[in-house]
Amino acid sequence: MINVLMAMSDVAWWVLAMRLTKRRPWRVLVSVFVAAQMVVLLILIGEFEVSRSIPKAVVSAVIIWHYFLLGALLLFGTAATAMWFVRCAARVSGVRRKLPVTAPAAVPARTRREFIGTCAALVPPLFTIGLTGVAQAQLENFRIRRFTLSVTALPKALDGMTIAHVSDTHVGGLTSGRVLRDAMNATNALGADLVVMTGDLINYELADLTEAIALVKALEARSGVWIVEGNHDIAVNGGEFEERVKAAGLSLLLDESAVVKVRGYPVQVFGLRWMTGAIGDNQHEDRVAEAQVRKLTQHRHPDAFPVLLAHHPHVFDAAAKAGLALTLAGHTHGGQWMLDSRYGVGSVFFRYWSGLYARGGSQLIVSNGIGDWLPLRINAPAEIIHLTLRRGGTPG
Repeated sequence: MINVLMAMSDVAWWVLAMRLTKRRPWRVLVSVFVAAQMVVLLILIGEFEVSRSIPKAVVSAVIIWHYFLLGALLLFGTAATAMWFVRCAARVSGVRRKLPVTAPAAVPARTRREFIGTCAALVPPLFTIGLTGVAQAQLENFRIRRFTLSVTALPKALDGMTIAHVSDTHVGGLTSGRVLRDAMNATNALGADLVVMTGDLINYELADLTEAIALVKALEARSGVWIVEGNHDIAVNGGEFEERVKAAGLSLLLDESAVVKVRGYPVQVFGLRWMTGAIGDNQHEDRVAEAQVRKLTQHRHPDAFPVLLAHHPHVFDAAAKAGLALTLAGHTHGGQWMLDSRYGVGSVFFRYWSGLYARGGSQLIVSNGIGDWLPLRINAPAEIIHLTLRRGGTPG
């Protein structure tokens, strides 16, 4: 349904742009822009094979145009229409006062109207192109974000333990090629004891899973690489995703745990499945997460240090209730569009959306993720997280 609305919006905007522009060259430019947007949109919607060869910059431009610019134009158009109705009503009722008659200036007035109309038609496409340039620069860059956590329950043998936390790679779509190789090299350069990946390995298409598996296999850690699934991973065929990842020899934890020796001491890595069907209802989310964590921790080894991996950060409440010292999650993309660290999309939709959170003796790290399914980030940069765990002190 939303795709149909996008296509209808393209047509509506083209009609408006034709009314605003009077000169043929500008009309041709606007028509070419709208036609290109609609063609690429239809290719992406239809998931044709050729869609995989469309440059990322073009895909970014289509997403920015349809999700940002057309929405803004719709609001502007609604406001303009409301003002037009008010003016018509005022004219009919005689409330509108007559303006003083001025000397005729037909040609300059027409020229001004043409200029304003042409600008109104050309600025949105030009703004789209500008934002696409910003998006492309963002899609090729990420940061290393470092945390040193003081953990009261950390055994002495694990003092100084390091974890490289990678999340939301979204392989395919907007994230592929060089940025993935750079992310792999940067992760390996950290020389962490553990590497963990907290979901959304692929964007959607299982055709991208081969590249994603190769990425995970190239990661290096002294005590292993562990992953959990995210909502994008299982959007097309969750069963096939899980089967292929496990068949490749990757350590995918599906409501399971594994004990691994880190610096000679046992660490129990817990991994949660994606909470299918629970999203959108916070109370239901919490009940599902609590049931998952309760069932999973029945197999807890009392002499091992626990680390919980989950895609959705809201499982932290259940993890803290269960007394798990460390939870790592992703999913939020740092809020994607934030005014600052506290306010924005993240704070509207999530209790925890980026960085460090603490409750009692439990701590949560939420990664902004390394990949994207939307091309623009605002105050939520892509990142790989490097954790160093220290013994003692008060969490947070």
